[in-house]
Amino acid sequence: MEILRVENLCKTYGKNETLVKALDGISFSVDKGEFVAIVGASGSGKSTLLHILGGVDRPTSGKVLVDNKDVFKLNETNLAVFRRRQVGLIYQFYNLIPILNVEENITLPLLLDGKQPDSRYLEELIDTLGLRGRVKHLPNELSGGQQQRVSIGRALMNRPAVLLADEPTGNLDSKASREIIELLKLSNKKYEQTIIMITHDNSLALNADRIITIDDGKIISDKKVK
Repeated sequence: MEILRVENLCKTYGKNETLVKALDGISFSVDKGEFVAIVGASGSGKSTLLHILGGVDRPTSGKVLVDNKDVFKLNETNLAVFRRRQVGLIYQFYNLIPILNVEENITLPLLLDGKQPDSRYLEELIDTLGLRGRVKHLPNELSGGQQQRVSIGRALMNRPAVLLADEPTGNLDSKASREIIELLKLSNKKYEQTIIMITHDNSLALNADRIITIDDGKIISDKKVK
């Protein structure tokens, strides 16, 4: 079942002779439960694409439909609600709130929505992420890998339609990187979580079900991983 569809997505900056096409007619769809890696060189447009998929940036033209809803027909208030409820974002540098502990960082999206966390699901997530015994620690008391685990937990807490990961291992050593990729794969299988991961590392991309390659703002390859 299709969960995400992108139609002729374009993003330009500047005008006339200074015009830059960051995205140039991108179209693809993603099924629920798919794990998709988007790869490309620096400046290829992959991060721009991710920000638009997450509703963080607006396209110049084209459509993004999540669960058959046209994201950019929403007003700013509803777009903020969409980002909070339908999208889980994992960044390279974690973006945790330094004065909140592990449990508070994980449950933040729900608290911002005025909702109480499902305690059973929260406990399951904490165990799955290997954070038992760390729930009252602040981010500066954790390793980089542990902080990224908290970021993954925060992204999963709302059971989003799509989880977007922007170079999720880019700030980690090789051991922590492998652990984070295994966690993403586990969340994909255990929770049937749809994941779109941006990476410049082709070896990491091979962990996905499918690899989309972008160059100069265009899709040049879209292949299933055998």
